[in-house]
Amino acid sequence: MADGISSFWGPVTSTIECCEKNYAYSSYIAEFYNTLSNIPTILLALIGLINALRQRFEKRFSVLHISNMILAMGSMLYHATLQRVQQQSDETPMVWEMLLYMYILYSPDWHYRSTMPTFLFLYGAVFAVVHSVVHFGIGFKLHYVILCLLCIPRMYKYYIHTQDAAAKWLAKMYVASIFLGSLCWLGDRLFCEEVSGWPVNPQGHALWHVFMGFNSYFANTFLMFCRAQQRGWAPRVVYLMGILPYVKIEKPKSQ
Repeated sequence: MADGISSFWGPVTSTIECCEKNYAYSSYIAEFYNTLSNIPTILLALIGLINALRQRFEKRFSVLHISNMILAMGSMLYHATLQRVQQQSDETPMVWEMLLYMYILYSPDWHYRSTMPTFLFLYGAVFAVVHSVVHFGIGFKLHYVILCLLCIPRMYKYYIHTQDAAAKWLAKMYVASIFLGSLCWLGDRLFCEEVSGWPVNPQGHALWHVFMGFNSYFANTFLMFCRAQQRGWAPRVVYLMGILPYVKIEKPKSQ
């Protein structure tokens, strides 16, 4: 939402603005709350990454946590500058991340091991090049939603085949966080004019970032649990400081 005091980054060139006053607190940060609200995602992904490395999970999970951090950093860069080029640093990693989720979800039962990662890598590379030249607008959102929907059947299959109550709770928190986050995102997009007249702006898009940070963490932790079960690593959901769930495994000595 344009408001404009002085701007270090120059005129807004991005194709999307959220319902937050630009440069309200600093000439270096266009959307203050939308920028800082990505920090929880980075911290949660860092915790997940440390856990994956410490317990020697498969590299795919380390890459997944790193991709969450890259996406959050790209989002910070975009919302801080509201520049068209930096917008790509937010949108392109969104697609890359979903391609990585598709690989983790479907690869265990894929018989031709080299074809899936090769196809997904080429798809992501071609998309990045094309998206840097062509702005898809609503097409990008539809494309992203389709990628998300393609992951749902496999997530549901993992859920119904998981007997552990704590692991099922992770899956439920995944659904709850994306539902609440989507409500915040839609409210920010559809009711900006009304919200702008309130004494306090609830910062719906910033809340979307926070909910999606937890959404990614819950999804990653649930997938780590399911994969550990597949590998026979006796996974358990335990809690960091009694609050934050993570997966603890016991690998057989032969591994």
